[in-house]
Amino acid sequence: MEQTQVPTAEHNGHHGPEPRPEPPKPAPARDRGQPVVQVIELVKSFPVGGGKVTILKGISFEVSSGEFVSIVGPSGNGKSTLLNMLTGIDRPTSGEVIVTGQPVHKMSENQLAAWRGKHVGIVFQFFQMLPSLSLLQNVILPMDLAGKYSSRERPQRARHLLELVGMQDQANKLPGQVSGGQQQRAAIARALANDPELLVADEPTGNLDSRNSADVFELFNKLVAQGKTLLMVTHDKELARRVPRVVEITDGRITRDEFVGGAQWTGF
Repeated sequence: MEQTQVPTAEHNGHHGPEPRPEPPKPAPARDRGQPVVQVIELVKSFPVGGGKVTILKGISFEVSSGEFVSIVGPSGNGKSTLLNMLTGIDRPTSGEVIVTGQPVHKMSENQLAAWRGKHVGIVFQFFQMLPSLSLLQNVILPMDLAGKYSSRERPQRARHLLELVGMQDQANKLPGQVSGGQQQRAAIARALANDPELLVADEPTGNLDSRNSADVFELFNKLVAQGKTLLMVTHDKELARRVPRVVEITDGRITRDEFVGGAQWTGF
């Protein structure tokens, strides 16, 4: 697929002249079919007192099917805000967000909930497992909410996914009865419950030690090798260097977008 070159707007939510750095050259185009993610001139501002603060300032990029992309940059520069835009958790001030072919920025809350449940898997830094449900029940829950698979298939699929992440022996335990690394692996199984086209991970190794971080990263590589598309926000420089494509956000703008090691692509 030839990557679309999107013109950059001359404003970013601020009035008056503001020096604009040269936009980075996009990552080289690769022939992988239609993009899973398209972001076009995305702006996000938040009201503060009598004014506003603009966090994202006209961001544009695409992610194709089967890519593994790390989103990096200093804290407070818009990385997690961007993920919230991509998943429909928050809405842009202006611009377009098209994910799995759907205009996320135009959808109603009910449409977003239904779309998100079937097409996007989210892995959180703090796991977000329901403490009163077993790991197995936590993985089944998204299937129940989306009405996907039959009632007989759901527990079978949940057990298969827990086996995929090496947690089949812990399926009947509560989240509080397993380690943080084990909870995160179970959370990844939950994110895969409805076989989404896109996985989004926000600091997925932020609360894990180096060994568990490596295990989660290896699991992500396997999922990409199986055809999943994965976007990961991370502050872990070691992990970020091992991801094939890096998108860096600084002061609300993309300052770097490149492939950093073609030999490390695992999905093709």
